[in-house]
Order: sequence, then structure tokens, then C-alpha cells
Amino acid sequence: MSQTSAPADPSAPSGRPDRFDLGGVAVRRLGFGAMRITGPGIWGEPRDRAECIRVLRRAVELGVELIDTADSYGPAVSEDLIREALHPYPERLVIATKAGLVRTGPDAWHPVGRPEYLRQECEMSLRRLGVDRIDLFQLHRIDPHVPREEQFGLLAALVDEGKVARVGLSEVTVEEIEAARAIVPVTSVQNLYNLSNRSSEAVLEHCEHEEIGFIPWFPIASGALGAAGSPAEAVAAELGATPAQVALAWLLRRSPVMLPIPGTSSVAHLEENWGALGIELDDRQFAALSDAG
Repeated sequence: MSQTSAPADPSAPSGRPDRFDLGGVAVRRLGFGAMRITGPGIWGEPRDRAECIRVLRRAVELGVELIDTADSYGPAVSEDLIREALHPYPERLVIATKAGLVRTGPDAWHPVGRPEYLRQECEMSLRRLGVDRIDLFQLHRIDPHVPREEQFGLLAALVDEGKVARVGLSEVTVEEIEAARAIVPVTSVQNLYNLSNRSSEAVLEHCEHEEIGFIPWFPIASGALGAAGSPAEAVAAELGATPAQVALAWLLRRSPVMLPIPGTSSVAHLEENWGALGIELDDRQFAALSDAG
């Protein structure tokens, strides 16, 4: 992985930053989330493994520089597929993974933040991904049954040992971010945020102020805002785009620290999402979408 800035993306609308400095490496702001390259309920093998391999390779061909996964996606399936499709990895590619959730079945997720468990999951992710150091290691959830200082302390220890380059958090408050930063530098925060769900607005604003990358999960869940006659549908019609592309373009304009990671198991859907990079919302369109949300 390169530690130098990449050239500007000529397809990005003028005036909108196309890259973000993620802890010393500049990544294109539209990444790929690798949760959906698994089976139903994010459990087991995908229905079409070959297509998922094609999705990962096509993502890199298009210019994706940030892939987000987790040991719990499958479990293990997503990380295994990433290695099969992409190893040895392109120089600029940042692979982020997460630990801290235990799976007991489809759509079942249970926080486990014991330091010995988080360490074990880090070691397993290193092995599955085929790397000596994880580019971005994220605490998937803070376990309420384990002192959070112990969880943050383990992340700091992994950095000190050279097994993790950068640390991220997921589904946290501003107070929890600052509690973690008292123990370990925090490069990114991954919270639920999209056109119709702004519940993490305060966290986003804090990340912007502190220059922390904000990775919105479920980024194109436009819901009613993407339905017929809705603001997103109307703007999409004006631009010759899809509501999903408009939702992503809105996120990219909303904040320079925003790093959307839309996921899919379809090459066609991947390419549709990637088209959002070339969409520029004017002030009226951006305001209409912002007000509707």
C-alpha cells in the first residue's frame, strides 16, 4: 500500500474532493463494502461465488482504493474471497476489516470485546487476508459487558506490535470516540448514515472537525426518498441518473470526510454505484435532498 498521494480523479466533479487522507494514505472517497458477497443473512457462501470474484476484481479495475470487510461476514467468507480475488494486492488498495462480533446464524450478531477474542480475530484476519499488517482494523461494536478501556487498549497494543496500521470504530457516539482517542489514535468511524437516516449527524460533524474519516454504512438506503415522485427520484430524472447514484452523490458532497462503501454481489450494480462519482448536484438539488431528509 502506497503512502503517497494519488493523482486527482478526472471524473470527479470540480470543487468536490475526490480523495481523503486516511491516516497517511490518500484513498478515493467512494469505496466498496464487502458484506454482500456472502450468503443470505450475511451467512455462508454466496449464491454465485464466481460473480462475487468478478465484482471484487472489477471494483479494483474501476479504481476502488478502499475495501471494507469484517471477520464476521460469512463468517470468514468475505475475507477469504478478497484474498482469492485480489492477492497480491494492488499497491494503493487499503483493506479495512472489523472484529468484535460473534455470529450464531443468519442475521444474528453478538458483541464480544474481550481482549483475547479481539486479538484472536486479528490474527485470523491477518491469515485469511494474507497480510503481515492490517491497513485499518475496526472495532465492530463496543461490548457493553467488557470495560471499553480494555477494548481500546488491545487495539493500541496491536498497533504497537505492528499487526495493525490504523484503528477505526463502528456505531459509536462522540463521547466514545474521544474516550478511545485518549488511548489510541482513531482514523475512521463507521456509523449508519444515509439520505433518509441522519441519526449520526453529530458524529459526522465531530469527525469533520477532527479530520476523522466517516464511513457511512447502508449508504444508499434512500427508502421513501427514492420512491416515485420523491426528491431523490426527481433529481435523478433531472440528471439522467438513478436514485442510488443521487444518494451517493449527496453523501460525497455532504462532507469531505465522507467515505461511502456501497456493497453488492453484482457487477452491474457495482458499475451503477461507481457512476455516482461523475454526478454533480447543484446547490438547489443538494438543498432539496438535504431538506427532505
